[in-house]
Amino acid sequence: MSEFDEYIRQGELGPRQKAEAWKTAIGLQDVDGLKPSTYLLDTAKRHIEGDITIEQVKGLIDSYYKSKEGRFSLEEERTEEADKVSARITELLQEETFSFTPSEYQRIHRRLFQGIFKFAGKFRTYNISKKKWVLDGASVLYNPFENIAETLDYDFAQERQFNYAEVSTDESISHIAAFTAGLWQIHPFGEGNTRTTAVFLIKYLRSFGFSISNDLFAVHSWYFRNALVRASYFNREKGIVPDMSYLVKFLRNLVLGEQNELKNRYLHIGYQRETELDSKSNYCTLNCTLEELAILRFLKENPKATQTMMAELIHRSERTVKSITVRLSEKGYLCRKNGKRDGWWEVLVDLP
Repeated sequence: MSEFDEYIRQGELGPRQKAEAWKTAIGLQDVDGLKPSTYLLDTAKRHIEGDITIEQVKGLIDSYYKSKEGRFSLEEERTEEADKVSARITELLQEETFSFTPSEYQRIHRRLFQGIFKFAGKFRTYNISKKKWVLDGASVLYNPFENIAETLDYDFAQERQFNYAEVSTDESISHIAAFTAGLWQIHPFGEGNTRTTAVFLIKYLRSFGFSISNDLFAVHSWYFRNALVRASYFNREKGIVPDMSYLVKFLRNLVLGEQNELKNRYLHIGYQRETELDSKSNYCTLNCTLEELAILRFLKENPKATQTMMAELIHRSERTVKSITVRLSEKGYLCRKNGKRDGWWEVLVDLP
């Protein structure tokens, strides 16, 4: 994936965002052991440089594989999946539309796997188990197929009722981790659950007003999948309980920019560390909510932003934004300079 790093370093908004999306899309194929073709990488570069649109990318990829029909090996079929799904993830990550509903989750799966899986966007009609390296060959207990829709509806309803504006950033991250792990453990689709969950999570976090860097998924997609496994696995006989800490570390790095160590070998149920590092020493010490943190980050980059702009960022009313800026000022995190009309915001604290 280093082919795209130069576009990110250059700092041009369009190319940089496209390159980040492609890195994430390709990196997420690792969760199923898939690798893209050289043709996909070359085509992605043309898209990043603005020579072709994402629609043209998808068309070129489709034409490339149609020309090879009837001559596929199993390895080539897997490469085709990696290429097509990478392009579709890139497209989804560039779209700003998002709806926090089970049907949106289904829609993402259908968009990613249409024409690849016959069941794209459809809930599985059978029970499953999957051997996992991190569990020494054991499987997570996935949701029975008979109540997938009911369980999804319940989890989404519970998450919708949670008020992130009333809890600390630490509590918010832990809650998002629990919701994400629960969503993944339902495993509503026959294949492609982790990639679908990752795309949904990125878009969900963006709805909070965060400009999420997708790089972490590009580099640590396998860790993300293993963290979901450990957050969902229970074995009374061996004394193993669901462990959310690995997923929390991943999310803290993703949302807060922390540097918690993410090593796959630490997630294996048989791994014993001689010295357990206390990642909490790196944790954000600001006493603020996710919304407040999003506002502070936004104002750091856009000191002359209006309340209307902030309201659009976090999808709340201007009245709510005014209350947030007042609270941040009272905490000593923010102040207004030079008055209302010609003034600007100054962030007074270091941000994660």
